[in-house]
Amino acid sequence: MKYVKFNNGVTMPILGFGVYQIPEYDACKKSVLTALEAGYRHIDTASAYRNEEAVGDAIKESGIPREQIFVTTKLWITDNGYEKTKKAIETSLKKLGLAYLDLYLIHQPYGDVHGSWRAMEEYYEAGLIRALGVSNFHPDRVMDLMVNNKVKPVINQIETHVFYQREEDHQFLSDYDIVHESWAPYAEGRNDFFGNEILKNIGEKYGKSVAQVALRWMIQRDVVVIPKSVTKARIIENFDVFDFELSAEDMEAIKQLDTKESLFFSHRDPKIIEWFSTMIN
Repeated sequence: MKYVKFNNGVTMPILGFGVYQIPEYDACKKSVLTALEAGYRHIDTASAYRNEEAVGDAIKESGIPREQIFVTTKLWITDNGYEKTKKAIETSLKKLGLAYLDLYLIHQPYGDVHGSWRAMEEYYEAGLIRALGVSNFHPDRVMDLMVNNKVKPVINQIETHVFYQREEDHQFLSDYDIVHESWAPYAEGRNDFFGNEILKNIGEKYGKSVAQVALRWMIQRDVVVIPKSVTKARIIENFDVFDFELSAEDMEAIKQLDTKESLFFSHRDPKIIEWFSTMIN
């Protein structure tokens, strides 16, 4: 396993297991147990995913010592603000059945994120959260948070895949010693991701799948990845990406797939911000 080191000294496995869109308790618990048995030691959830209880129960049932598992969860937009954030953190700790969180992220860059961050800083300083970060923040929003608060974010989890490579964001985060983390590493199958000829051809060279090539490409860019699956074979396959290395030629070929546009929506789109606002009030 390869690890990333945060600007506060905490380390995290670069490959984790995501549980987005697995709200059913039994399916989520089974998937997390399978992932832990396969060797994953980094689990990414969120209050909005409605599966923190299943994740926590799987961790407990696995028998793996708590300190060996890195757990991330996130603050949803309806809980932004100082007081609501404190309650949300306590709720997540209770649902997960954990004494502390390894990483806590602001899930969306809207509403009173500064109030939320101040509450998160208090839990960080009390040792109940080991590291603080953000998700879906563009560089200007990251900078705004940095210059107006005490604790610097350690990570930014953003849409990143071969069709939206986020080179400028990656450089900004690198310049400020903030880790780049991907969500939707397979672009949720859009743009015929799994049928892409460039990725298929590269995979054939190494005896690897399109998914494994995409994960390896991000790992070699020092981008944290959290692939999700409920299928045992794929969970195991996604973890098997440390026995090969893409050549410079392969990396350059994949670079040509970048469209520089989101396949989902822009967090700067006024209509999207207006839509998100209905979740706040």
